[in-house]
Amino acid sequence: VQLVESGGGLVQAGGSLRLSCAASGRTFSSYALGWFRQAPGKERDFVASISWNGDSTYYGDSVKGRFTISRADAKNTVLLQMNSLKPEDAAVYFCVAGRPWNSSWYSRTGGYDYWGQGTQVTVSS
Repeated sequence: VQLVESGGGLVQAGGSLRLSCAASGRTFSSYALGWFRQAPGKERDFVASISWNGDSTYYGDSVKGRFTISRADAKNTVLLQMNSLKPEDAAVYFCVAGRPWNSSWYSRTGGYDYWGQGTQVTVSS
């Protein structure tokens, strides 16, 4: 089982990036998919997640209204569209897959069994 992120890079504040995560090794159509991020010296923070059927989405408070998560099960892919980026959004972004117990578990690292290696996002001011 492998989750591979792509799309990270350097962007100016106010700009946009779209992260993509491709899953392989199994079908994730019955799994919630999401993103966490971690900046140097900080804890890993919840960014966004989407339920297995796409009906429910969850966002961290700091990204609400700026980031959008979506999934394309035909391609076993989850996307994160990031707009109006801020310097504080700079971090390594990790793709995750799992089966959270309930809505409160979507924002917890323990809700996910599979993690990608991460992709770096840098935002210049």
